[in-house]
Amino acid sequence: MDPRAERIYNAASYIKDVLAPRGLEPRIGIVLGSGLGRLSDEITEPVEIPYKNIPGFPVSTAIGHKGSFIVGTLSGKTVIAMQGRLHYYEGYDMDTVTLPIRVMKVLGIEYLFVSNAAGGVNTSFSTGDLMIITDHINQIPNPLVGPNLDEFGPRFPDMTRPYDPGLVSLAEEIGAELGLGLKKGVYFACTGPTYETPHEYKYMRIVGADAVGMSTTPEVIVARHSDIPVFGMSVITDVAHEGDDPDYVTDGEEIVRQADAAAVRMTALFKAIIGRI
Repeated sequence: MDPRAERIYNAASYIKDVLAPRGLEPRIGIVLGSGLGRLSDEITEPVEIPYKNIPGFPVSTAIGHKGSFIVGTLSGKTVIAMQGRLHYYEGYDMDTVTLPIRVMKVLGIEYLFVSNAAGGVNTSFSTGDLMIITDHINQIPNPLVGPNLDEFGPRFPDMTRPYDPGLVSLAEEIGAELGLGLKKGVYFACTGPTYETPHEYKYMRIVGADAVGMSTTPEVIVARHSDIPVFGMSVITDVAHEGDDPDYVTDGEEIVRQADAAAVRMTALFKAIIGRI
């Protein structure tokens, strides 16, 4: 067996053994970004599985990422939520960054919800906005480079609709019902860990980006490789700085605080969407 596949199946087997006594079979996967772990508090009768206990799993080192799977019930569905993701900038290779998504695939998820804290590139955005991701520009190494894992998907997967149009429409409908004032846009993914320079922000705007971050696209690519429908959301935690203020700095701790403040609204939206699919 391909060592990558063996690692995936070993991790999934461990999680299945933990969940089996409670009869839990997750159908929806959720990836919670920086400062957005509050949604996991809404999961009832939760089972926590620390990454460090899972064979072959690394631990998350990023600010605002706890490093556990939480499995339980949300809006009447069995979900598995990642409290903290893995990033390329932490030094992990792309097979490791996307390992949790393939493990969730083996566990049987039918939908994937991804979230992140992002910088606002679109000049009409404000701190605290929620942006439905409709497309992305990936500048993180593609996780499918290398020998294809044929049991997970084709060599050349289609990415015409990386974010499921039906889920986007449903989110817009629910967002209007809840009065959330949702934005829509394109997410630009870069490696980090540095924040963007003023001219990098300008470049991203020119090429069509509305928000920028250091995650998400590898997970989405791997999910779509396995034909899993994806819904993505960015919480705009800071806005593009054009360099006019000599005292301005991008503060990682403040970004987490802003994400935490917006997490209540994002949680309400995710719960409502999950309840209707």
